[in-house]
Amino acid sequence: MIKINNLSKIFQTEEVETKALNEVSITVNQGEFVTIMGPSGSGKSTLLNIVGLLDSATSGSYQLLNQEMMGLKEQEKSKVRKQNIGFVFQNFNLIDELSVYDNIELPLIYNNVSSSERKQKVESIAERLGISHRLKHYPQQLSGGQQQRVAVARALINNPKIILADEPTGNLDSKNGNEVMELLTDLHAQGATILMVTHSDYDASFSQKTILMKDGMVLSEKLNSKKIDILTT
Repeated sequence: MIKINNLSKIFQTEEVETKALNEVSITVNQGEFVTIMGPSGSGKSTLLNIVGLLDSATSGSYQLLNQEMMGLKEQEKSKVRKQNIGFVFQNFNLIDELSVYDNIELPLIYNNVSSSERKQKVESIAERLGISHRLKHYPQQLSGGQQQRVAVARALINNPKIILADEPTGNLDSKNGNEVMELLTDLHAQGATILMVTHSDYDASFSQKTILMKDGMVLSEKLNSKKIDILTT
């Protein structure tokens, strides 16, 4: 599903060269739930952005769904993103000028889904996430937890093959955070492939494997032997 070999990323300014990733190699198999952890500045989000084709590596190999991503043109990257990847960010990245309904619907419009099917899909995911009563509202009229639910709904609306989550509970209280983790756990149980960046040991406990990074390098990978039942907390 995701295969990365010797991937490096260098940020270059006139005076300073910063190596954000240093020959990183990881594999995420189909149906896995993998967490990336590490201190701030370790390269976690940089790696996730490259996996999501929001940024490009300086060198190395990155294969997604058995296709090499290095060297793709922006139009080609955009097509792969729209068809295969769902993003959940700490910052909700909603469009203030669009209603909740329109924010969720947007990926379906990009993929040329019919209006009747769009309506059914938006209403279904909104009901699942408990935001049906907010579909006519705008992001600035919602609480932080509600905004993240809208962002999650938008990420899931196209049934993506891969879900990339960058600190998905970072701006949420424990109740709303647990709901997001419950949703991700449910999606994983249904076969979704998830790669998540987090600082939270609690959130990481729901994944199958944890990759630890520091200074742009992978220090270790470990299988998670224990998962917390969030329904009882």
